[in-house]
Amino acid sequence: MSLLVGDDGLARPAWAASDPLLRDYYDREWGMPVRDETGLFERLSLEAFQSGLSWATILRKRPAFRAAFAGFEADAVARFGEEDVARLLADAGIVRNRRKIEATIQNARATVALRDGEGLPALIWSFQPETTPAPVTIADVPTQSAESIALSKELKRRGFAHVGPTTMFALMEAVGIVDTHLVGSHRRGSSGVWSTDGAAGEARR
Repeated sequence: MSLLVGDDGLARPAWAASDPLLRDYYDREWGMPVRDETGLFERLSLEAFQSGLSWATILRKRPAFRAAFAGFEADAVARFGEEDVARLLADAGIVRNRRKIEATIQNARATVALRDGEGLPALIWSFQPETTPAPVTIADVPTQSAESIALSKELKRRGFAHVGPTTMFALMEAVGIVDTHLVGSHRRGSSGVWSTDGAAGEARR
């Protein structure tokens, strides 16, 4: 069974059904539209740090990440230098991975550079597909798509790092660009971007 009904009578996938932190994240945030630069830069950064780790680990460290990376304000992070890298590598509250830390700083600079054009939000949302998956089980949920592959290539072309197709699909799920809530979940179609059957909702049109 891919959906579990909680004591509140609401159906959720198993990963969001027991841990209170994950349950709250699932109920309130995951899959809801994010269209501002800071919000998208934060989520892009956290998805990159999550690679190879559990999302619960990242979520528990999120307050420390925000403190360490100046609230994910791109201008501030873009000014980070070697002293900041050393500070971050000594910060036990975050994931101390030099490549991911340096990629986040690089991505902040690339985000600032995008302001001369369409900007990060418009660029990311331009890869929204015409339809979204309608998975019945966790096994039905894809790990990447043609759009996440294309987004990955475009971001790399614009100077971003640690933005592979699987990481970008996870980003697209997290910020509402696709809706991979399982059919039957109480959150399916709740973003306003997509209807419960996977068609475009009012916010998509």
